[in-house]
Amino acid sequence: MKSFTYTITDPIGIHARPAGLLAKEAKKYASTVTIDYEAKEVKVTQMLKLMGMGIKQGSKINVIVDGPDEEACAAAMETFFKANL
Repeated sequence: MKSFTYTITDPIGIHARPAGLLAKEAKKYASTVTIDYEAKEVKVTQMLKLMGMGIKQGSKINVIVDGPDEEACAAAMETFFKANL
């Protein structure tokens, strides 16, 4: 299992467009990607639940990657977050 902490910089936070892009990126890998925020965990492929978490700009989230290709997936997720969120 790999994890990293990220602070959301997008002015709107995690909303429909980036949530969709995040789910699409995560589906490229066999590993499961989960976001932990305020004691709630949601898989990034569950877009409605993810948007329902209320993650706004400045929120610190923990991204957890678990699976057979977790090294590559975690690196891709970090790159995605820096570029889009």
